[in-house]
Amino acid sequence: MLKSLFISNYALISSLDIRFDRGFTVMTGETGAGKSIILGALSLILGQRADNKSIRSEAEKCIVEAEFTISGYKHLNPFFETYELDNDGVSCTIRREINVNGKSRAFINDTPVALAQLKELSGRLLDIHSQHENLLLSNASYQLEVVDTVVRNSDVLLTYQERFQEWRKAQQGYLHLKEEAAKATEEYDFLKFQYQQLEDARLTNGEQEELEAEENTLEHAGEIRSTLHQLVELLEGEGAVLPSLKEAQQLLGKSAGYLPQGQQQSERLQSAYIELKELKTELDTLQSRYDPDPQRLEQVQNRLSELYTLQHKFKLTTVEELLQRRDEYASQLEEIESFDERIADAEKELTASFERMKEQAEQLSESRRAGIEPIEQTMIEQLKQLGMPNIRFQAELSATSEYTLHGHDKVRFLFSANKNRDLQPVEQIASGGEISRLMLSIKAMIAEKSDLPTVIFDEIDTGISGEIAHRMGSIMQQMSRSMQVVVITHLPQIAAKGGAHFKVYKDDEGARTETYIRELNEEERLNEIASMISGTATSEAALQNARELLRN
Repeated sequence: MLKSLFISNYALISSLDIRFDRGFTVMTGETGAGKSIILGALSLILGQRADNKSIRSEAEKCIVEAEFTISGYKHLNPFFETYELDNDGVSCTIRREINVNGKSRAFINDTPVALAQLKELSGRLLDIHSQHENLLLSNASYQLEVVDTVVRNSDVLLTYQERFQEWRKAQQGYLHLKEEAAKATEEYDFLKFQYQQLEDARLTNGEQEELEAEENTLEHAGEIRSTLHQLVELLEGEGAVLPSLKEAQQLLGKSAGYLPQGQQQSERLQSAYIELKELKTELDTLQSRYDPDPQRLEQVQNRLSELYTLQHKFKLTTVEELLQRRDEYASQLEEIESFDERIADAEKELTASFERMKEQAEQLSESRRAGIEPIEQTMIEQLKQLGMPNIRFQAELSATSEYTLHGHDKVRFLFSANKNRDLQPVEQIASGGEISRLMLSIKAMIAEKSDLPTVIFDEIDTGISGEIAHRMGSIMQQMSRSMQVVVITHLPQIAAKGGAHFKVYKDDEGARTETYIRELNEEERLNEIASMISGTATSEAALQNARELLRN
C-alpha cells in the first residue's frame, strides 16, 4: 500500500508530506485547489514523462517520493533480484527528481535505476484511474486485458507471447532468406562468369614473380650468353687464367720441398685451379641454356599480359589476391546454390513454430471462453447494485483474422441499460454516468483477481448523484477490504464513506499561491461534507444531512 507521499517544488506545491492509511481514503477540495497537481506529481512515480515546466519557479529541481509497504507481496521479490536492488521485504521507496535543465533521475530504495525499471515496479504497486481512462472502454485491447486479468491468464499469455515472438522471428527469417535468394539469383550469372574467368586462368601462387624473372632473363639471353662465353675464354683460352695457373702450380711444385710452407702454398694453387676449372665447366654448361628463345619469351609475355589484365579488371595487384577473389566467388555461388535447401528448412521451422503458437493460442482462447460467463454475471450483479435493474451485459469473444501479440481473439463489451434497447458496444450507447458505473464495476472485478496493493480513483463518480453515489461509495468501501483505495470526489455521499478524509486547498494570501493538503478531524470533516452538500454557506440542514451521511 501507499504509505506516504512527499512532494517538493512541484507546480503550486512548495512542500507536502502526506501519510496514508489502509482501507478507504477520500480527498476533496474545490475545483482548482490542486487535486490534479497532486495526481500529476504521483504520476511521475508511475514513470510518466517529466516536464521541467512543472518545477516551481526559482527552484532548481522538484522531488516526488513515495513510500510503499510491501509486506506480503512476495511476487515482487523477483523484480528486486533481477535488477539487484536492496529489498528488506517490508517497505520500498520510489523517487523521481527533475532538474530545471529537464534532466530526470529515478531511484528505487536510493539506488539509481532506469525509468523503465521504475515504471515496471510502480505499475505493480499503484493504479491511477483518471477520468480520461473511461475512454479505454472503447479500446478492444483494454477489454481483452480485463478478461485476461479476471481469468488470471498471465502465465498462459506469457507462454503464448513467447511462442508468438518465436513465430515472428521464424517468419522474418524465412522472408529475409527468400529476399536474399531473389537478389542472389539475379547476381548468379554474373558471379558465375567472374568465377569461371578466374578458374579458367589456372592461377597459382608465386606464378607472377617466376614469370617476371623468366621474362627478364629471356629478354637478356644474348647478352648473358656473350658474357658467359667471354668468361670461359678468360679462364681457358690462349693466355687465359687456367693455363697460367697450371704453369704456376708446376713451377711452385719444383721448389716446394725447399721453400718454407711451399707444400701448403702448392696445395692452395691446386685448390684454386680445381675451383676455377669447375667454374669454367659450369659456365660452359650455362651457355647452352641461354640461347635466345623468342617463342618462349612470347609465351611468358602473353601469360603475364593475361595476369595483368585480370588484375586490372578486378582492381587487384597480385595473383594471390586474384585467387582469394576466386575463392570468394566460389563461396558466394555455393551459398546461392544452397538457398533452396535453406529455404526449405526455414519453411519447416516456420510451420513448426506456427503450430506451437497456434496450440498455445487455443489454450489461451479456452481459458478466456471459460471466464466469459462469470465476468458477465459479476458485471450484471455490480451494475444492478448501481441502479441499473434492467442491465444486460455481454462479453463477446470472437476470433481475429490474424494472430497478434495478444492471441487470436478479440473481445467486445456489449451493453444495454433499458428493456427496449438492443445490446450494442458500450462506447456507442453508454452515457457518461453509465460509463462511470461500468468502469467502477470493472475495476472492482479486477481488484478481486489482481495483486495490486493500491488504486486511486480520480472523480470516477462523474455524472453520478443521489442513491447511485451511495452505492458507488459502498462498492469502493468493499474493494478497500482487500486493497488500499483512494478516491478524489466531489460527492458528499462518497466522501462520507472514507476511513480517512483529506482536504486539498489553495492559499493565495502570501506572495505566491500555494496548494496544501491536510487530514480532517471529525468536526472539520463534518463541515467539509456539509459544504459539499449546500455550497459555501453551510446551513444547519446541511450539517444534519452530513451527520446522517457520516453515521450511515
